[in-house]
Amino acid sequence: MSNNGKGRGHYPRLVLGETVHVAIETFRSNKVRFALTALGMVIGTASLILVVTIGLTGKQYVLAQIQSIGANMIFAEYQGGAIYSAESANDYMTIDDLNAIRQQVPNIVASSPIVELHQRFTPPGGKERDILVLGVSAEYYWVRNLETLSGRFLETNDVEARGKVAIITQNLANNMYGSVENAVGQTIKLNGIPFIVVGTFRERVDTFGQSEIIDDTILIPYTVARFFTSTNAVKQLYFTVADSSDIADASDKILKILKTRHRAESVYKVDNLTELLSVAGRIANALTTILLLIAVLTLLVSGVGIMNIMLATVNSRIREIGVRKAVGATNAEIRAQFLAEAVLISLIGGVIGIAIGMALPISVRVLTNYRIPISGLSVVIALLVSSLIGVMFGTMPAARAARLDPVESLRWE
Repeated sequence: MSNNGKGRGHYPRLVLGETVHVAIETFRSNKVRFALTALGMVIGTASLILVVTIGLTGKQYVLAQIQSIGANMIFAEYQGGAIYSAESANDYMTIDDLNAIRQQVPNIVASSPIVELHQRFTPPGGKERDILVLGVSAEYYWVRNLETLSGRFLETNDVEARGKVAIITQNLANNMYGSVENAVGQTIKLNGIPFIVVGTFRERVDTFGQSEIIDDTILIPYTVARFFTSTNAVKQLYFTVADSSDIADASDKILKILKTRHRAESVYKVDNLTELLSVAGRIANALTTILLLIAVLTLLVSGVGIMNIMLATVNSRIREIGVRKAVGATNAEIRAQFLAEAVLISLIGGVIGIAIGMALPISVRVLTNYRIPISGLSVVIALLVSSLIGVMFGTMPAARAARLDPVESLRWE
């Protein structure tokens, strides 16, 4: 009884070990065939890893670009009143609206109005040009996530004291004064009023013209900009909330406050970047999925190659199959032998492909400061797909080998 139990306990291990040993010996005797067959899996799995890496990197980059415009930004603007209403009936937002919102929405940490002016300006020794003047507060720097290149940005004292100071864009500074450093300290006249340039700035990311800031933009305190207009109206109101989870609630509250402070027929738009981030994320995921399907298609083509090679292998080893059956090998063992060979080819190619696919993001991490995201899930998926393809495309050749008649096989020349 003990011997029988021992035999039953060790027989599967011996069969598995023998199967793997025979497969390895077969690979050694047909190195070129094995290498070419595994090459397809190497390319396929490497492509799968790289596609997921590129997809994650692209998504991370796009979302970071959008968030850099203003991570938790909310903006409000007046869109109009009743149909056919006269200009005198316009119900623009004012600084009082901004103050009311700051008092009633506690999770707002920064805000700024936008007073928009269009001026004609003639730089020293240059041609007259159109420039955009925006009246803003000191907090506009944080709301719009701007970057100061030289000098300083507007300060609270500048706004409260109605200081005649200006901040200009990098493009305007280079065109007018040759560099951002030379621009600081220069005097710019707007409607005959001199403004001292105290700093230069730029947006941290390229918004491709999809923002209120253009190449030739000058920022001045909104308290000064209001003297250039005949009303207390502001074009837009910008806000920043403490956390991204506060955006939806704050947006709703801001819209309600504006509606209660203005006429019922007036239309206001309160928007944020949440929807844009969501859309960008969905687009990035869709592109990654498409590229992933292409990589999987490559793996399937590699699987067809494995199947063809294994069918050719079965034809070239018919006599060997007959001999093994003659000495007692069962159909299940023959099937397992050829299926194991197909799976091993697929797995070895998959492992090499994974190593190649992981080499790029790891090398970038080592050689640069940029951190390319690495998906451990993609490695697991690549291994599972490799194994599955080996099983799928190795089953038919293995079944054909198992069905061979031993007598006919021994006669095969």
